[in-house]
Amino acid sequence: MKKFFYVLLLLFILFLIMPTYYYVQIKKTAAKNPPDSIPYIIVLGAKVNGDTLSKALRFRAETALQYWEKNKNSKIVVTGGQGRGESITEASALKDYFVNKGVEEENILIEDTSTTTYENIEFAKKLYAIGEAVIVSNDFHLFRAVTIAKKEGIKAYPLAAPTPVTVRTSLYLREYAAIVKMKWKGY
Repeated sequence: MKKFFYVLLLLFILFLIMPTYYYVQIKKTAAKNPPDSIPYIIVLGAKVNGDTLSKALRFRAETALQYWEKNKNSKIVVTGGQGRGESITEASALKDYFVNKGVEEENILIEDTSTTTYENIEFAKKLYAIGEAVIVSNDFHLFRAVTIAKKEGIKAYPLAAPTPVTVRTSLYLREYAAIVKMKWKGY
C-alpha cells in the first residue's frame, strides 16, 4: 500500500504540479518585454516548409522585425540548420524574410548549422561573441530558450511571438517534455 501511495504521489507531481509550475513560468517569461538598444536579436529557428517559413517561424520573424524597426543598431542573428522537408536552412529562410522586408544584409548575422535550441544559442554565441541579446521565439518556447541562454553566459531578454492556435496544445506538451529533459541535464 505504501508503494502504491508513493507511485501516486510521483504521478501527481509529474503530471499536475510540475506542468502547472512550468506553465506559469512560461507565461511569466513570455509576458516580459525587452529594453531598447540590445545589441543582438537572436531569432531561434523552427520548421521551414520547403523554403517557406512555417507559421510559428513567421510569427518569430515578424516579432523580431518589429523590435528591430525600433532598434536598428541591433544585429539580427538568424539561426537554424536544414532538417527533413526543408530545401534551405531555417537561417536562410529567415534571412530571406528580413531582406525582403528591407533589412540590409549587413544587419543580419547567420548561424546555419544548429539543429536544437541549445545549439541555436551556443553556436550563435560562439560565432559572434554575444554577451547580451533579445531572444525571439514563440511564447511556449521562451522559458527554456532564455534559461539556456543564461546558462551559456548571455544576458537574455525574452521577446514572445504568438504560438499558432492550431498547434498550441501539442507544442506546449512537447515543450513540457523538453523542459523536464533540460532540468534533468542540470539547466
